[in-house]
Formats: sequence, structure tokens, C-alpha cells
Amino acid sequence: MNGKEEKDLGKLLARRKVLLGAGAAAGAAAVAAMPASAATRSRDEQKWDMETDVICVGSGAAACSAAVTAVASGAKVVVVEKLPMAGGTTGKSGGVTWIPNNRFIAAKNMQDNRADCLRYMARYSHPECYDVNSPTLGLAPEAYRLLEAFYDNGSKMVEWMEEIGATKFREFKVWDVNIFPPDYGDHLAENKANNVRALEPAVGAGSTTGGNSLAYQLEQWLTQHKVPFLLEHRAVGLIKDGERVVGLEVRNKDKTLRIRARKGVIFGTGGYAHNLELVRLHQPGVYGACAAVGSTGDFISIAQQAGAKMGSLGTAWRTPVILEDALNNRAIGHGVFFAPGDSMIHVNKYGKRVVNEKRNYNDRTRAHFGFDPVNAEYPNQFMFMVFDDRTLNRYAGALPLPQDKRESKWLIEGRDSRELADNIRRRLTSLSAAVGNYRIVDNFAENLDATIERFNRFAEAGRDEDFDRGLHDYDRQWQKVFSPVSKKNTYADNDKPNSTMYPIDRKGSLYAVILAPGALDTNGGPAINENGQVLAANGKPIPGLYGAGNCIASPSGPAYLGAGGTIGLALTFGYLAGRHAAAQKA
Repeated sequence: MNGKEEKDLGKLLARRKVLLGAGAAAGAAAVAAMPASAATRSRDEQKWDMETDVICVGSGAAACSAAVTAVASGAKVVVVEKLPMAGGTTGKSGGVTWIPNNRFIAAKNMQDNRADCLRYMARYSHPECYDVNSPTLGLAPEAYRLLEAFYDNGSKMVEWMEEIGATKFREFKVWDVNIFPPDYGDHLAENKANNVRALEPAVGAGSTTGGNSLAYQLEQWLTQHKVPFLLEHRAVGLIKDGERVVGLEVRNKDKTLRIRARKGVIFGTGGYAHNLELVRLHQPGVYGACAAVGSTGDFISIAQQAGAKMGSLGTAWRTPVILEDALNNRAIGHGVFFAPGDSMIHVNKYGKRVVNEKRNYNDRTRAHFGFDPVNAEYPNQFMFMVFDDRTLNRYAGALPLPQDKRESKWLIEGRDSRELADNIRRRLTSLSAAVGNYRIVDNFAENLDATIERFNRFAEAGRDEDFDRGLHDYDRQWQKVFSPVSKKNTYADNDKPNSTMYPIDRKGSLYAVILAPGALDTNGGPAINENGQVLAANGKPIPGLYGAGNCIASPSGPAYLGAGGTIGLALTFGYLAGRHAAAQKA
């Protein structure tokens, strides 16, 4: 990319940031309000408005990877996107891409052995059935084949994209701190190649620009190859000839177009994080999401009408969110990906810790859904991030810590545990319309004092005997990324044995922020096979119909394998779908 192209990229990224940020709530409401019809018709009944080989629905990593691959394989492609700008949720992301056995690993004289990597992915994705002695590691054969396809083709996808000039990658060294990031299951015995699978765009990388850059480069490659982008066109129904999908019905305002697809229709349209009906049905308790506002699960109803088999609908790429931020606007800008600070804990309604506060956002969020069968409740539905003046001052500005506490709308303060508890009760009462009857217990303050005293002993000794906080590489390395020291800091460095823990000072004020379960996006939907083909209820592929990305049942299930796990899967299965569709007879 030359100097002029880099300048053009910068301008485009700035425009994308504005369009993907401001006004998200209004956009989400408008999109979600549209009916999700999915009528199917015989090909003979249609008068085609357009014809092509492959239709790619969506414009993020999954759909554009499919489109690029199909075009480079000789197919004609049309891209359909319901929002006014291409990029989807990829455009809001950091653009990191988790790829097993990528070429950079071999260049370092290292290995990402196939059997070892499959064991890691299977163990993390499906711990409930993992069996190292099974030929499929305990997984259903179709689930195992998806992981095999990811391992076998992720690196090929990267080399293919670079060979055809669509985009280039480099090793991901975490922004600002310049470290190779540990995988999210870094400490699992099955993970033999930690720290080496994450990549990022070679140009335009950055925590707020990488996804924009990746999406832009794919879009530009397609534009240069004369691929039409039909923006503000929403897919509303598949057109079938018998069992085969032969086209797509799309709607632009009050105009309907029928587009023939001689080889296939590939959906890469995102999850359903902004469809309240689907969230309430399949994932109650998800309070907000970082996904682009177009993530309303359109493909689920469309695929159902075509007879698709559903995979899991209850999984997501999860993150804690600030409750009151999400209540203000479900389309949040950022989640609490890594809880900042060292003199900080998370407690539930009983004032007790229930999780290692430094683990990855996806797994940490799952702790919110623990059910108490005796009291018939979800005691961790909300968690209270409790901290002292040290963390508030030293790490000011690291979400959810404010730069200035006087400007924070969600900070709760108390001179001691009892006053903090009283103020938490008042805040929950004020939010009762949204949080129902969730309240902290009467002896919350006493329990919190005991919890802090126990945590402080652990901090002095350097070992968290309850949740192993700081024991593993992930906790310590990502602490450097998400707990930057404020320039206004007046507190000394952490001199305790464990860099993630420092005694909480109960002599000064205590603070709390209410955290709720949220998501980057959901990742449940129709089931696919190793070619990205959507499966029918009988388990056989629906001819001409494909899916990739967050709109289908994730090949890694609920597991976030490492930084870039979402985009790595999206790009790879988009590539597989595009390659398979392009090879079909017209």
C-alpha cells in the first residue's frame, strides 16, 4: 500500500468510526423493527432483476472473505448489505485474526502440531464431552470435522488472501505493550503452541483501526474487481427450485429485487445480538452488545424457511458490560474486556467473589449465569466491581474506571462497606424496571468486609487460593494491556508478589460499578458442514446455501480460542464457502 492509499485508508477509517459509533441506538431500533420475512418461491415464477454466480450477504470478514475467494476462483459475485456502509461488526473490531499453524509459526522454527491443536480446540470448545482417547476426541463427528477444517484451511486462507493481493497479515503483538498475546486457554495442558496464532492486518493495525482496515482492504479488492455492493438492501427471502437455492429476494425501502444466483448464496450477516425477541428467547440476560446494529439474526428465520437444521442458538462471544451504559443503549461501544486495577474484586449479591477477575472476557461473563438450585436464583446475574482510591486513581480512564469520578454516571461510592452497600441498594432500586427484583442481601456489607480481608491476605502472600488470579500467563500479560497507569497517578507501583493483586484499602472510600453479562455478538444459528454448506433437518447440505461467521452455529461452540478467534473462524469458513460455491456448475 503506497502513501496515497494509506492516506485514503485513514480518511475512510475515520468516516467508518463515526458511522459505526454515533447514532447506534437509533440504527438498531430501525433495523430491528423491520419484519424478517423469508418467503421461498420456485425459480420458474421469477423474473430476475439481476443475475450472478454467487451472492454474498453481509460485508464483514465472513461475507467478504467468501466474496473475494469466489471472485478469485472465477465466479461473478454480488454483495448485499442492509446497512448504508460496508464492514459490519468486523469494522468495529481490532481486526485480530486467530489462525492455527500459520506461516509465521514455521518461520520462527516452531510447530503448531495438528493433533495437539485439535486437542486444544476440542477440549476448550466442548469440555463436557472431551475424551482424548476417542477418534473424534469425544465430539460428534460433524463437530470434529469443523475443527479439522479450521486447522487445515486457516493457514491456506491467509496465504491465499496474500497471494491474490486482497490483504496481508503480520504477527499480532499487542498494541502499546508489544507482547505476543497468550491464548484465552493458555494454561490448558492441551495448548502446546500458546502465543503464536494471532495475526493482524499488516497495514492499518490498531485497537480501534485494525478491523476497519481489514474490512476496507477486502472491500477495496472487491471494488477493484468490479463486484457490485448493494448497500441498504436487506435479504428477505430465498428463492428455490425444488430443494436447491437459486436466488435471493432483497428489499431496498419499498422496492424488491430478485437476484439469481447460479452457484450459491452465502450468508455472513452477523448474529442476533440486537434482536430483542431472539435474545429473550435464547439468551435472556444479555444486556448489551458491541455488534454492528445490523446484527438482528435475519438469517435464522430465512434459513428456517428453507428447512435448515439449527445448531446451538444459545452461544455468544461474551463480555461483561457496564449495566447502566447498556441500559442507555444496547449497542454499546466497548465491553469491560479486562477488569483493570489490582486493588479490585468482583462480588455477587452476597458480597462474595465468584470468579477470577482477570480471566478473558468470554469465559468471565459465563460466571454471571450460575444458577443456585436451592434459592432458585441467579446470584451472579449482576456483579459489583469493588475497588478503592488506589485503583480509581492509578488506572483512571481504563474502562469502567472514569478519568474523573465526578463525571461518571455509573460510579457508586461509599465511605465504608456499609455506606457502599446502602448506595448500591438505592441504585438497584432506581433501576428496578430493568433489573427486576435483583437486590443485594441484608448482610452484604459484612460479607464484603470478610471478602476484602480474605483477598488482602492473598494479595500480601501473592497467591489467590480461591480462583488462582495471576497464576497464569494470560492474567499477567493482559493486565499490562488493559490496566495502563494514568498520567495523573499518585500511587506507588505494585510491590506485592502478584502483579494482578494489591490489598484493598478499607480506610478510605470504596467504589463499585455494576457489571452485567453482554456480548460482542451472538454466534448461534443454522448448522453448517466443513464446506460452509448449510445443513437441512436431515443433516444433508441444502444445495446452493452457505453460511459463515456469527450468523451460523460457531465451529468452536462457546469457546473463544484466543485473540481474534471470531475473525479467524469467519475468514476461514467464508473462504471455504466461497471456494465450494465457485466450484459448482452454473
